[in-house]
Amino acid sequence: MKYSGNIQKMLTTLNDVVGYQLPIGDTRVDMNALIGQTITLQFDNVINCLACERKIKKSFNQGYCYPCLQKLAQCDTCIIKPELCHYAQGTCREPQWGEQHCLKDHYVYLANSSGIKVGITRGTQIPTRWMDQGATQALPIFKVKDRLTSGLVEVILKDHVNDKTHWQRMLKGPAEPQALTARRDELFKLCADELNILKIQQGEGAITPLDNEAIIDINYPVEQYPEKVKSINFDKTAHVSGLLQGIKGQYLILDSGVLNIRKFGGYYLSLEI
Repeated sequence: MKYSGNIQKMLTTLNDVVGYQLPIGDTRVDMNALIGQTITLQFDNVINCLACERKIKKSFNQGYCYPCLQKLAQCDTCIIKPELCHYAQGTCREPQWGEQHCLKDHYVYLANSSGIKVGITRGTQIPTRWMDQGATQALPIFKVKDRLTSGLVEVILKDHVNDKTHWQRMLKGPAEPQALTARRDELFKLCADELNILKIQQGEGAITPLDNEAIIDINYPVEQYPEKVKSINFDKTAHVSGLLQGIKGQYLILDSGVLNIRKFGGYYLSLEI
């Protein structure tokens, strides 16, 4: 069986075990069903921008051409660093996009992917954000009025807790279970003064602590984790083949290496089973 087309990041469904579908062309391939089988992925040396679809030689920011990188709000620096949101200054690249995506309720959360980390996400991206990161546990700890506020809260918290996922460690096995609720309560106390100042600055109701949320446990379809994490890059190796041993985050775990599907959004691939 063979599928061909431009790919996008895998779609996820939170079940007892995360369900994965790979969009390739007009098809969504059930990747869970392929675990335990040998698959071949061939990069056909064609890349199309995820936004404007024009053919490009090199992609930026996981699938965009350089002009789109420079003009789209979703590619701006403030997406990576939400505390730098500049919508209120009147300089948002796409004000309507900002209103639809950034001026909405966001959540600050703790997650366990390679240890406890703090992160932020739109309410509509729960639990997708956690599955994309390969988190095995997640806990919302604040609800805030917009993306800027979520970033400002995160800046305060990350003085006390990591804000990065160590992807190699995440792919080597299940994360050791963490007491996220206890860590949340510690952070509430440690950061109380700074958070109170921020609440005054951002206005009444801008920041709501969440102290009754339940931890979300997430399990991934992995039959075998790699002893050594070897990254596969289509820009260096056009032909990839191996036994699919599992999927975690946006990574395919093959016996020949690990492949970050999200990194290659817009690449035209052939998938053969």
